[in-house]
Amino acid sequence: MIQQKQVKASFLEAGLLTVFIIALISFSIMKLESVPHIPIILSIIILMTYGLTKKVPFRQLEESMVNSAKTGIGAIYIFLLIGLLISSWIIGGTIPTLLYIGFSFVAASFFYASVFIITGIIGTAIGSSLTTVGTVGVAMLGVATAMDASLVITAGAIVSGAFFGDKMSPLSDTTNLAATVTGIDLFTHIRNMMYTTIPAFILSVIGYAILSPKGTSIDEQLITQYKEVLLNSNLVHWYALIPLVILIICTIFKVPSLMTLTISTISGVVLSYMHSAIPFNELFEILYSGYVANTGVEAIDSLLTRGGMNSMLFTIILIVLSLSMGGLLFSLGIIQALLASIQQLLTSIGKAITGAAFTAIAINFLVGEQYLSILLTGETYKEKFKSLNMHPKNLARVIEDAGTVINPLVPWGVCGLFISTALNVSVISYIPFAFFCLLSPVITILFGWLNITITKQS
Repeated sequence: MIQQKQVKASFLEAGLLTVFIIALISFSIMKLESVPHIPIILSIIILMTYGLTKKVPFRQLEESMVNSAKTGIGAIYIFLLIGLLISSWIIGGTIPTLLYIGFSFVAASFFYASVFIITGIIGTAIGSSLTTVGTVGVAMLGVATAMDASLVITAGAIVSGAFFGDKMSPLSDTTNLAATVTGIDLFTHIRNMMYTTIPAFILSVIGYAILSPKGTSIDEQLITQYKEVLLNSNLVHWYALIPLVILIICTIFKVPSLMTLTISTISGVVLSYMHSAIPFNELFEILYSGYVANTGVEAIDSLLTRGGMNSMLFTIILIVLSLSMGGLLFSLGIIQALLASIQQLLTSIGKAITGAAFTAIAINFLVGEQYLSILLTGETYKEKFKSLNMHPKNLARVIEDAGTVINPLVPWGVCGLFISTALNVSVISYIPFAFFCLLSPVITILFGWLNITITKQS
């Protein structure tokens, strides 16, 4: 057992290191179009070099990374199960059936609200905001063009619905990540988010309903085509919703996340044999590598070609690297030095929640990456929320309300860049109409100051 050397970084050192690391990651992601993994590894090397110059034993630096990464083991198991779950829900027909139901609710006089609700349903079903935007979102934009509706407002509704789903879905990696970073159960986190999410959802529906064009007839040809393709795939069946019902029941009865995901995955696989006989070798390949659709319609194929354990490796590696970097930031006293100057200001629940929310927003705009926004804000404010006797689920909710849903509003962010390219609508144009994304941080900060739905530590 080595003796731990306490490091006290000066505010200047901490500030310079932080600015340099943020600049490195931002430049790599936005200018070089790199995945975040490489700049994070470079940042880890920089932090370790700084630690060695401070005569911190290499073993201590290594232990700080390992101990921090250990906190993500639970998330890794959940992510692997989510990969299996998505595959099983496709072959079992759950996701295709939900898509079919979603397409059936398009209405002209309620168009923008319909788009928001449909993308919200699909986003929740598949747990991926960018997949929802890039497939169903593109389809909805095509419908908007056919009925001469505003493409900018439609884009705002698509983004809002997709990120509502990304935030509330048990299949979402950001939702699982927020729960893991704060050390709470996944479904406890989802239930607690409802307090701020439902008001934001209702206000968004009202806003989109008011803006929806009146007296416009909708060309249903595109929607009908997608519905027919889904029916012809032989994956749309009433019984395909059983895994979703099982998931909801398990959530209500507070069954642990790992068990819930396992049961729902098994149910999807079992149901798949009611409409197709998949050989076991092919089944195992689908569960590992994901399902590959071949309907002949690119949008539907893109939506259904996903899942598998392998699809989660990108996020799992990023989690390990980010947590390792976070461990070094704390071990070297960098986070403590930065917070020391504002720590005395965070003396109340309202101030702490506001501080956490603005930190998550700032990281999104500085780094352009929602995973780091969740990870760094969660790690930074854990102890502060604990000292104010607030349950960790309050922090998890804040970093989702001000972290996950903000990234699509950042023109140079990962999500913003993808969405503007996929929809061919600039981020600046749709920002005023991304109601759900704009309302979420406002409501979470307001509830903090009013002390509404704030759970105290027992």
